[in-house]
Amino acid sequence: MKIILLKDIKGVGKKLDIKEVSSGYARNFLLPNGFAIIADKDSLKNLEEKKKIEEKKIEEKNKENEKTIKEINSKEIKIETKIGDEGQLFESINEQKISEKLKELGYNIEKNQIKIDSPIKHIGEYLVEIKLGELSGKIKIII
Repeated sequence: MKIILLKDIKGVGKKLDIKEVSSGYARNFLLPNGFAIIADKDSLKNLEEKKKIEEKKIEEKNKENEKTIKEINSKEIKIETKIGDEGQLFESINEQKISEKLKELGYNIEKNQIKIDSPIKHIGEYLVEIKLGELSGKIKIII
């Protein structure tokens, strides 16, 4: 049975893919749960329109990401925290703390888009990678 996927399904395909699956799998799982629709003439016509809309959304998101990366590359962010006698931090600075600080500054960057090897535990300057989709940039964090 030919279907059009409405969501990404592991092992089957990605959203808006046209796939051939067993009729039992389609009737008993995919169709009742709203994960797919049957691929007929009308749904194939609608699929093309949806693909065009999705492509425009992706293009707009990429432009927005590119603008954000350009802005972030030139930024230095200071994160203040309590410090011990020997320069160690009372709390480590991780992706979550960096994400919260960026959100305070008006950037909508989630913690899973921030890449650091290990949490920061000492005073200093650190370059942290920000990955937005396929684009990436570096931001300087000052503790």
